[in-house]
Amino acid sequence: MAESRVHTQFKLTSEDYVEAVGEEVTLPCHLSPDTSAVATTIRWFKETECIYLYKNGQVTERSGYEGRVSLITQELERGNVSLRLRAYRESDRGVYICQVIHGEQKEEAAVCLWDRGGKCSITPVMFLTI
Repeated sequence: MAESRVHTQFKLTSEDYVEAVGEEVTLPCHLSPDTSAVATTIRWFKETECIYLYKNGQVTERSGYEGRVSLITQELERGNVSLRLRAYRESDRGVYICQVIHGEQKEEAAVCLWDRGGKCSITPVMFLTI
């Protein structure tokens, strides 16, 4: 029974690339193994700018993304921290980083969003520019 008190280590899983089709796109990101993300801090970055922050049940959205980005809150319990992006525009293309923090553990996963036929590359260099 002591195991239930030990914090479960997790990893983040995602897809490398997502193609934008239509007005709404979901950028996939999941905790593995399936662990509740309700009590975590979740940040989504576009390149190096934080566009979405979920912490203690409170949400902060960056200017230009207000009302356009959200988590699927009913899925947080199952470890789904995917970002839903509405009213897709061309300027939304690029690399997004999903970051989840729980206690001392911090994990990140990258996903690239592009238009049909477009190209995108994910490189570690983006983590060095701040």
